[in-house]
Amino acid sequence: MRRSRLIAGTSAFLLGVAGLWAVSLAFGSGDNGEGVPQPTATQAAPRPPLPTETAVRSGDVRIAAVGDMNGENSFARDSPSGRNGAAITALVQNKQIDAFLGLGDFQYDTPYCADYVKYWTPLWGGTKPKLYWVSAPNHDWQPGRNEDLDNFMNGQCPGASAKAAINQERGFIRNGQPYSKDFGNWHFAFLSSAHWRYSPTQAQTLTAWLDKDLAAARAAGKHLAVVHHDPYFTSDTAGHRRSTDLKPWIDVMWKHRVRLTLSGSQHNYERSCPVNNADQCVGDGMTAFQVSTGGIGLRSFTSSPPYIVKRFSDTHGFLRMTLRANGSFDWNFVPTSGSGTDAGTRPAP
Repeated sequence: MRRSRLIAGTSAFLLGVAGLWAVSLAFGSGDNGEGVPQPTATQAAPRPPLPTETAVRSGDVRIAAVGDMNGENSFARDSPSGRNGAAITALVQNKQIDAFLGLGDFQYDTPYCADYVKYWTPLWGGTKPKLYWVSAPNHDWQPGRNEDLDNFMNGQCPGASAKAAINQERGFIRNGQPYSKDFGNWHFAFLSSAHWRYSPTQAQTLTAWLDKDLAAARAAGKHLAVVHHDPYFTSDTAGHRRSTDLKPWIDVMWKHRVRLTLSGSQHNYERSCPVNNADQCVGDGMTAFQVSTGGIGLRSFTSSPPYIVKRFSDTHGFLRMTLRANGSFDWNFVPTSGSGTDAGTRPAP
């Protein structure tokens, strides 16, 4: 009986590898996420990628993360956005992740309820049962302009009653409202960097909130992570530079020895060395992932900061991570349109 199970498991693994090779050949380099909408009934959802699984141990937390997701008026299932949405939805449905972290810029260009319902929902709606989100400036939320993302995440937009995971747990969360959440032995703080653009005074208030929140979690023995949209540890592009106004948050993160940060905005992928608040690679620094490859058009890099150790701007996909109870973590960038990859392990402190 044990021999039969071993043979069956080996066969399934080989078929999975073959499936992944076939998917990568079929996907090619993809387009920029602005595909012309086609009738949904005639479109076959792409087969999701089959990334290598790491061994799951008691206390492990499995997450997927990406931002900058869906192009304006796009619901093409074979677009980069559609492929990512299908792949992460499959992980949710198959109970292969514990959380999906939405890193901002869910829908372009100035989205309202109707846009989230008509375009984002057909491609990404299946991720909501595991979705923990932050709002970004401009494309998700600009006071007095487009303020519907918080309603959409709470299931209050006509035609979309499903709630994001954090809203199921906490109820209504307004745009820009900070919150924190424990995943196993890891503590995550979620902050909207939009405040630095819209209300620096409120952003300074959030700095005090972050300091208190991380201090309590660290005292409780948690490993720390912070999620926000605009990146601090990043290369410049023609569209965005480093968000230097976030420095007070970075100082607080360094003070409490945050191990992991996740952001988006740049329309490419980057990973830093473990870095401190002075841009130095140090053993107890924070590993900064910038994952804005959800489906919108990609941007080339225009600078080369020394703390960035891996980057590419030619591939759409998403980040998968396994966070261990001892503070170590594995990561694997899953390409869905293109060939860029990144995988590794950071050991326990």
